[in-house]
Amino acid sequence: MQSIFGSIFSGNIMEFKRWMKFEQFPLLVYLVKWFVLSALAGVFIGSASALLLLSLSWATNYREGHLWIIALLPLAGFLIGAMYHYWAGSASRGNNFLIEEIRSPRDIIPFKMAPMVYIGTVLTHLFGGSAGREGTGVQMGGAIADQFSKFLHLSRHDHQVMVLIGISAGFASVFGTPLAGAVFGLEVIIIGRMRYESILPAFLSAIFAHLTCHSWGIAHTHYPSLSVPSLSVESILWVALCGIAFGMVAMCFSRCITLWGAVAKRWVAYPPLRPVLGGGVIALVVWLLGTTKYIGLGVPTIVASFAEQQQWYDFLLKLLLTTFTIGVGFKGGEVTPLFFVGATLGSALSAIVPLPMSFLAGLGFVAVFAGATNTPIACTLMGIELFGAEGGLYLGLACVIAYLFSGHTGIYTSQVIGSPKHNAFLRMKGKTLK
Repeated sequence: MQSIFGSIFSGNIMEFKRWMKFEQFPLLVYLVKWFVLSALAGVFIGSASALLLLSLSWATNYREGHLWIIALLPLAGFLIGAMYHYWAGSASRGNNFLIEEIRSPRDIIPFKMAPMVYIGTVLTHLFGGSAGREGTGVQMGGAIADQFSKFLHLSRHDHQVMVLIGISAGFASVFGTPLAGAVFGLEVIIIGRMRYESILPAFLSAIFAHLTCHSWGIAHTHYPSLSVPSLSVESILWVALCGIAFGMVAMCFSRCITLWGAVAKRWVAYPPLRPVLGGGVIALVVWLLGTTKYIGLGVPTIVASFAEQQQWYDFLLKLLLTTFTIGVGFKGGEVTPLFFVGATLGSALSAIVPLPMSFLAGLGFVAVFAGATNTPIACTLMGIELFGAEGGLYLGLACVIAYLFSGHTGIYTSQVIGSPKHNAFLRMKGKTLK
């Protein structure tokens, strides 16, 4: 190392160039560059996620204390619909826009995506829509991170990496799972392939965003440890069967979002009116059900699923209300509702499956998510981060099987198939795997 710096300060250019031939020296420069950029982006994104989580907590508490506000959901729907119709532009495509920009970069992610999705999500939760927060965190992250590409005049490739940084950091800080967040950004872009060339920035940004969110005093949901059965052939078979069920439900979730969106576009030509009519339907359904259990994030029900057996229809009602909410134009994410769907389904299955309730709820929690997002590795890591490593083998098996049985569908329509999930798909298409 002394020879390197000696050659630099003595002006011995030839000696310096000789040292530059070693791979580790350019890598050191690469590390410093992305350490700085990831840290800066992570601080801003983690702070934005902290604001989002605090706002959603306030919105949820206010709504539950003033239930009459749900009657105003159509008004909130019009505000959100008009805002996105008249001002969003390309930002209206949400997470799919980020995925497309990483795969085929064209322009900087507009910063307005961040405040618009934040406002839309808070309004959705405040007035009683059924939605999550992942989509908001990811979109805010992508919009914030890519501003560095604009201000620093980064290259086309670095612009792609900055958007990916936003996805990883936003996911990690919203859920408090830095490992899952980092891998989610690498895994979600193309089905069956991971972007290993961006692995360092993804991990660094996820870590810094997670630390920043915690430094603001934001506490993430604590889930109970799972009662993991001993490893046996019988347990493996039951987990595999449950994985099939979780995958099929994930496929249903993805297709229902598309279905409701298509129905809304067909019958309501003016986009701002779609969430108005949809909000009226949701408010009526909540009134008829006589409970707010199936709107908002549903975190209390998710936590209860590990200790109290849920009704067989809980997962179905949440699935229908969430996909309808997103399909008609309200804002938010799908992941926390997917947690609700998976955890309540797993809890209900404990009535017929001879495995512990908390274990089945944990499997459903991550497996339905894996099937709907096509990210089995990230979801396995999330399960380990949230529930502990003891059940890691089972969690991974459930996520992989759910990923397979959800088919080539997903909540992110911009995902492309880089590598088919199985050879059966290739035979169906008359192709061969190379």
